Amino acid sequence: MAKRENEYSSIEDLMKVVIKENNLTKGMDQMNVTEVWSKLMGQGVQSYTDSVQLQNKTLIVKLKSSVLREELSYGKEKIIKMLNEELKQELITKLMLV
Repeated sequence: MAKRENEYSSIEDLMKVVIKENNLTKGMDQMNVTEVWSKLMGQGVQSYTDSVQLQNKTLIVKLKSSVLREELSYGKEKIIKMLNEELKQELITKLMLV
C-alpha cells in the first residue's frame, strides 16, 4: 500500500483543479453568471427574464418586457461592473439586452 504524503488541500482548491482538468470552466462560468444575475437583479427583474447566456465575454439577457429592457439599458456599465465584482473576475465586457 502506498504511503500518503501529508499535504492538505481545501475542497475548493480540489474542485478548481477538477474543473480545469476536465474543461468545465465555460459551463461553470455560465452557471455562476445566471445565479449572480438572479441575485443582483432581484425577483422583479428575474420574473421578466427569459434567459441569461454568456458567449465569450458578452452577456446576452433575453427579457419579456421592452420597458424593462429600455430601463436597464441606461445602466449597462454599472450592471457589468456589479456582475464582475460579484463573480470576482473580469468575465463580462459587454451586455446585450434583447
